[in-house]
Amino acid sequence: MAETEEHGVDAILANGKPRKVGIAGLGLIGGSFAKSYSEAGCTVYGWNRTESTLAAAINERSVSAKLDETNIGECDCILVALYPQVTIDWVTQMAPYIEPGTLVIDCGGVKRVICEPLFELAEQHGFVFMGGHPMAGTQYSGFRYAKFDLYAGEPFVLVPPAIYDPRIIQAAELALAPCGFGTFSVTTPEKHDELIAYTSQLAHVVSSAFIKSPTALKHRGFSAGSYKDLTRVAEMNAAMWTELFLDNADNLTTEIDRVICELERYRDAITDGDSEHLQELLQAGTDAKAKADGRWPDRRRSS
Repeated sequence: MAETEEHGVDAILANGKPRKVGIAGLGLIGGSFAKSYSEAGCTVYGWNRTESTLAAAINERSVSAKLDETNIGECDCILVALYPQVTIDWVTQMAPYIEPGTLVIDCGGVKRVICEPLFELAEQHGFVFMGGHPMAGTQYSGFRYAKFDLYAGEPFVLVPPAIYDPRIIQAAELALAPCGFGTFSVTTPEKHDELIAYTSQLAHVVSSAFIKSPTALKHRGFSAGSYKDLTRVAEMNAAMWTELFLDNADNLTTEIDRVICELERYRDAITDGDSEHLQELLQAGTDAKAKADGRWPDRRRSS
């Protein structure tokens, strides 16, 4: 690469988007990134542990070629959509081949365990590492379910180093623009993991526990939206979510304890036949939903 040629963050800022993108991991998340970028006319290099998945992505032209040591230096932006420990291992292995100034964004579901070692590694090698989390997905996994518009209108969370050049936030937003994200938010690894324990991980735990009732086998003809909503994420990638849960155990167990405490209150009120207390609990839940959705002032005015 010529010394005067713009690369990485500088190239993204100059061109408004990355010219070449590397994607490690071609499951639902990485595969959808590949489809989005190829649809936008970017050159996409891809890497996947299972070669047959990579071959399928190349065959349908979502990926131009395999991402490896010979071409990773051409990429302005690299997205890593792998399990947390595999993310750390893969970036560590490829670090000597990543061109200084390249923007590397991981897309995993936890941040503290990933960001701490990779912020340091990026500083050593001169590339820019940023934690990231696309707040989109389905209950299904694998490249076969990847969609070019999976991220259209959805939020993306950016987790930069503690001290950073504001240009990298702008560069990250431009680099991700071809995917159609609706909003971007910036936070710390600690705050990300605290919030995601509630908004995502707890929901998966509750769904998994709920569906284990023997009554679930008899639900046909007696279930509608509530059942579908609550059980949608019960069918999950067990290996991946196990790693995510354990990497965020402190925050997740706090949220589980809170749910157990609330469920005990409902159970006790129902067992005791205490209609007044049960109604208070249900009303408190209704009010909590309005507050969480930002509708509390309107609700109070209408009451």
